[in-house]
Amino acid sequence: MQTLNVALGQRSYPIHIGSGLLTQVDLLLPHLAQPRVAVVTNSTIAPLYLSNLVNALHDAGVAVQEIILPDGEIYKNWETLNLIFDALLAAHCERKTTLIALGGGVIGDLTGFAAACYLRGVPFIQIPTTLLAQVDSSVGGKTGINHPLGKNMIGAFYQPQAVIADLHTLRTLPARELSAGLAEVIKYGLIADIEFLEWLENNMAALRALDMTCLSYAVERACAIKADIVAQDERESGLRALLNLGHTFGHAIESGMGYGNWLHGEAVAAGTMLAADLSRRLGWLTEDDVARIRALYCAAGLPDAAPDLGVETYLRWMGLDKKVEDGRIRFVLLRAVGDGVVSGDVAQHLLLETLHSCNTSRIKPALS
Repeated sequence: MQTLNVALGQRSYPIHIGSGLLTQVDLLLPHLAQPRVAVVTNSTIAPLYLSNLVNALHDAGVAVQEIILPDGEIYKNWETLNLIFDALLAAHCERKTTLIALGGGVIGDLTGFAAACYLRGVPFIQIPTTLLAQVDSSVGGKTGINHPLGKNMIGAFYQPQAVIADLHTLRTLPARELSAGLAEVIKYGLIADIEFLEWLENNMAALRALDMTCLSYAVERACAIKADIVAQDERESGLRALLNLGHTFGHAIESGMGYGNWLHGEAVAAGTMLAADLSRRLGWLTEDDVARIRALYCAAGLPDAAPDLGVETYLRWMGLDKKVEDGRIRFVLLRAVGDGVVSGDVAQHLLLETLHSCNTSRIKPALS
């Protein structure tokens, strides 16, 4: 097991990464304010892992309230959030009752937001079961839900007590979900670590084959980069915005295609290709750089082009992005491969040229 630390003063917390951690309740017990928890999961994860966690907690003398939600991005909304509140209130859960998020990014975001709101704040722990959640959404305290007018537009910064990433849960992850997680892993190399990016290029086949040694290194390196950035800029006032490479375009893709039709990581990959194209038009990347990024996404089983939603559709959804300041979109771009930059100074004609370059015909049939 490897343990990292998210350094946020009194709100610091550990990230435990390893195999077989799900039933190691000694990692959980120090973070429980009382021997009672509510485990929030979904209908896909519950049959796989819920009983293992619940039995381990019961053996340690911890009472467990189970909350099983429907699975899917389309359920990341107020109605599903209220299902959590209904269950907590019906069970008379108290302010010291810890919520445990057992699942992927949707479960983590919903549970964290519920924890931030219930009784004006109760503790919660992240146990992410997807690669995307292990390397990204479980770390950093971003919680929230989607709105019909924009993804993740309603939420709160609310840090967990701990993150426990059990790599064994990735063995039951569908190949498409694994690839979606790799999109976020690749992001860290593109914005901040060229050596890690080169390692990914050399080890992508092993990662997709679920080589546990490679997965352990990839998760640890991605979490280390994110933990360092979050420690410097918890509420995304500057540096942390770099973690949104591909997300401004990607969220527009998710919203424009309808929540759940594209996985988040797929949309981020396509959005990053647009960000790379725009970076090339600004003179920061070469054609070879863009081709290199495209090749890596293809090797990861991800789309290497964005869907042609129409320029007006892109601009409408991007105008709702959380990084908009004074009516101007701030883009996360690449000054070089391995060197991300946030810029609000992008000529409109270059953005339009990039959006006109969208090519639905180049997207894999399964994602079109």
